Amino acid sequence: MPPRRSSRSDLKLLETFWKEPVHRSVLPNGLTVLLKSDTSAPVASVQVWVKTGSIHEGEHLGAGLSHYLEHLLFKGTATRAGREISATVQAHGGDINAYTTFDRTVYYIDLPAKAVGVALEVLADMVLHSTLPADEVAREKDVILREIAMGQDDPDQRLGEALFETAFRSHPYRHPIIGHRDVFAATTREDLWEYYRQRYAPNNLVVVVAGDIDVAAVRALIEQHFGNEPRRRLAPVTVPAEPRQLAGRAMHREEDVEVSRAGLAWQIPGLTHADAPALDVLAVILGSGDSSLLWQEIRERRRLVHSIDATCWNPGDPGLFYVSFTCDPEKREPATAAILTALRGWAKRGFSPALLRKAVRQLMVGEINTRRTMSGQASCLGLAEVVVGDLDFGRAYFRRLAALKPADLRRVMLAYLTPDNLTGVSLNPPPAARPVSVAGKSAAGPADFEEVVLPNGARILLQPQATLPQVHFRLTCLGGPLHEVPGKRGSTALLATLLSKDTRRRSAAAVARHIEEVGGTFSSFSGNNSFGLAAEVLATDTDRALDVLQDAMLQPAFRADTFRTEREAQLAALRLDNDDVVTFGRKVLRRMFFARHPLAIEAAGDEAGVAALTVADLAAQYKKLLVASNVVLAVAGDFRREVLLPKLRAMLGRLPRGSVAGTGAGFMPAPAGDHVEIRPRQQAVVYEAYAAPSILSPDFPVSEVADELFSGMSSRLFERVREEKGLAYFVRSARVIGMDAGMFYFLAGTAPGREADVQAEITAEIARVAAGRVEAAELQRCQSRLKAGRLMSLQTNAARAAQAALNAVYGLPVNDWKNYGARIDAVTIADLARFAGQYLRADQRLRLVVRP
Repeated sequence: MPPRRSSRSDLKLLETFWKEPVHRSVLPNGLTVLLKSDTSAPVASVQVWVKTGSIHEGEHLGAGLSHYLEHLLFKGTATRAGREISATVQAHGGDINAYTTFDRTVYYIDLPAKAVGVALEVLADMVLHSTLPADEVAREKDVILREIAMGQDDPDQRLGEALFETAFRSHPYRHPIIGHRDVFAATTREDLWEYYRQRYAPNNLVVVVAGDIDVAAVRALIEQHFGNEPRRRLAPVTVPAEPRQLAGRAMHREEDVEVSRAGLAWQIPGLTHADAPALDVLAVILGSGDSSLLWQEIRERRRLVHSIDATCWNPGDPGLFYVSFTCDPEKREPATAAILTALRGWAKRGFSPALLRKAVRQLMVGEINTRRTMSGQASCLGLAEVVVGDLDFGRAYFRRLAALKPADLRRVMLAYLTPDNLTGVSLNPPPAARPVSVAGKSAAGPADFEEVVLPNGARILLQPQATLPQVHFRLTCLGGPLHEVPGKRGSTALLATLLSKDTRRRSAAAVARHIEEVGGTFSSFSGNNSFGLAAEVLATDTDRALDVLQDAMLQPAFRADTFRTEREAQLAALRLDNDDVVTFGRKVLRRMFFARHPLAIEAAGDEAGVAALTVADLAAQYKKLLVASNVVLAVAGDFRREVLLPKLRAMLGRLPRGSVAGTGAGFMPAPAGDHVEIRPRQQAVVYEAYAAPSILSPDFPVSEVADELFSGMSSRLFERVREEKGLAYFVRSARVIGMDAGMFYFLAGTAPGREADVQAEITAEIARVAAGRVEAAELQRCQSRLKAGRLMSLQTNAARAAQAALNAVYGLPVNDWKNYGARIDAVTIADLARFAGQYLRADQRLRLVVRP
C-alpha cells in the first residue's frame, strides 16, 4: 500500500500558489489594483470587479438594476459605439463578457498578453464612461423582460427562486438577481443613471490582471486609463440582516413539470466564519459525486432519487447548506424522510478519518484546478479581495481545513442542520399529470418526430410540443474530419462558426443583434461527424429565427476580416489546449492511435491545418457540404405545423441538389506499443487505447455500458485505484466515436513514478470483466444510469431536436431514442465479457504516458 498522505502534507501543493507574488496597490482615486505575473502561457485575463450587486440596490431592491446596467455597459461610451466594444476585443484575439451576482458585477476580457493594453482601455471606457443611450435602454429592457419570461420556463430556476424567497425573510437574497418583472419593468433610464454614477466610482472598483505581463508596465497602463477619474462620495448601502430562523419552513408547488425537484436547506454562517471549512467538508462528504454518502444511501441503496447532491453556498452571512435531489413525485416525501433520517444517523455516529481526508483532498484539488488558467487565477484574486476582503484568505482557510477533526463535522451538523433551521422546497407534477412508475420500465417519452422529405432530398423533422413557449431549430449536416482535405483540418469547425456570422444582408454584429434583441440564441456546433446551426426563440419570434437561419444557410458572406478573426480565435483555442496536460495527452493519443485516419485530429483541427485555411477553402467546403441531401432541419417546441411547414419547405427547397461522400479512408489501428511524452507538469497522465465499435456497429450499445462500467466514482476501477490504493487523482474510460471507426480508452492522473501501478490495475479490471465477473447489481446500476441520463437529457427542445437530427444524418431511424432503453437493457454480463475479450486486448493496446 502507498504511504497515507496527510492533509497537512497536501498543503504543500498549495504553498507554491501562495508564494507567488501578487502586487496589490491602491491608486490615489481609491481604485484597487491586483497584478499577478505568470509566464507559463502568452495570455492574460483582465477583469474589473465592481463592488455592487443586486443586494446593494437600496430603494430599488428587486428591480435588477445591477444586471440591467451590466447589459447596457456594452451599448456604447462617449468615444465608441456599442458594436465597437466587442469588435475591438475580437480583433485582438480576445473574448469579452460579464456577469452579475448578489454582491458584485464583473467585466472581463481573456486575450493574448500582448493586447492587455487594449483590454484595459476598453474596460475603463465601458465602466467609467458609458452613456446608456436611451434607445438601447428601451431595447435592452425588452430583452431582459424576455429573459425573465424564459427564466420562468426553467423549473430549476423557479426552484432556486422559491428556495431563496422562503429561506430569507429580510435579507435581499430573497430577491432574484435579475429582478421581479413588475419592479424591473417600472425602472427608468434616470434610475439606471443615478445607480451608475453612485456605484461605479473608482473607489468601488478592483482591477485584476493575471498573465504573461510586466507588472510595472501594466500598472502604468491602469493609471493611464483609470487614474484620471476622480474619487467620488460612496454612500454606504444598508443590507438588512436576516433574523435567526426559529422554526422549519416549507414551500411545495405543483407545476407543469415531469419529475419532482426538491431541496432541503439550512441557514449557515458566511465564508469568513470559523465553521465554514467544516461545513464545506461536510457538503463534500455528504453529496459530492457518486461515492458520496447521500448518493450511495438514498440513490444506490434506497432507489428513491434519480440524482442527489449537497453544496455549501456561503459568500455572505447567512449562507445555505443545501441538499438537492430529483425523483419521481410519489417518492419525494419518502426521499425527504430518508435523507433526514440518514443525516441524524451520521450526526450521531460521526465520520471516519478516511472520509475527512478524502474530502479535504477533493477541496484542495478543486482549489488547484481553479488556477489552471489565467482567468481562473484572476477570479481567485478578485474573490479574495472583493468577497472576503483579504488576499491571504486562501492560506488561512486551507490551514483551518487541514486541521479539522471528525468531531468538528459532528459539531457543525448538530449546530446547524437542525429541524428548526430547515427550509424545504419542491416543484412537483400535479397529481393528474404524474406518470405511473413501473419498475424496470421508463415512463412515456415525448411524441415522435414526423419526417418530411423534400423533392430535392432535404429532410424536415417536426415535433410540436407546447409545454414551453419556445421553439428550437437544429440544422445538421454530415461533416468533420472525414470530409476535410488533408493538411487543412479544422475547416468544418471554422465553416460552422462563419455560417453563424456575416451574411449578404447583415454583418455578424447585426445578426447577433437581430436574434438577441428578442432574447433568442443563434450558434454553431461541430464535432467528429457533423456540424450545423442552432436557433432558439420564443414561439412569437419563430419568423425571426427562420430569417436568420435562411440567411446563414443560403447567403453566407465569408468576409475576410471575420474569417481572420475567427481563424485566430480557433488557433488560440488550440494553443490553450496545450496548457492542459490531459487535453494535450488526449490529442497525442489520437494522433498515434488513428495514424493516417482523419479521426487522428480532433474536430477543431491542428494549428498547421487551421493556419493554412483560406476563405476560398471554406467557400469550397460550404459548396460541398450544404447540399440538400446532406441537410436535416429538426424543429421542436411550440409551433403550429400547418403554419410552419410551408415556410420550411420553401426555405429548404432552395438548397441545391447533390450528395456528399467522405474521404473513404480505411481504418487500421496503429501497432500496439508503449509511448512516453515529456511535459513539464506536476502530474503524470496514463492513457490506454483500443479499437472500438463505430456508432453504427451492433456492438455500440455494449460499448456504452462498458464505458459506464469503467467510469464514475462508484465504478470498481475508481474504487480500487483511487479510493483503496490512492494511486490516481482520477481514473475513467472514454471514447472517440466515428462513423467508420472508434477508440475506447482509459485515462488516469497519477503521481510520477506510479504509472505502472495504475496500468496494472486497469489491466486487472479489464481481465475481471473479460472473465464474466461483473456482478448483476453493477450491470443494473450502469443500465439505470444510462437510461435515466438519456431520459433526463431529452427534456429540452434543444436536446430532442439535436438527437433526432443526428439520428437522421447518421442513417438511423429518426425516433431511434425510443429504442435506447431496450438496447441498453439487452446488454448482458456475457456481452461485456465478449466486448472486453474482443476489443480490449493487450496485444492490440496502445499505451501513452505523459509525464514530467
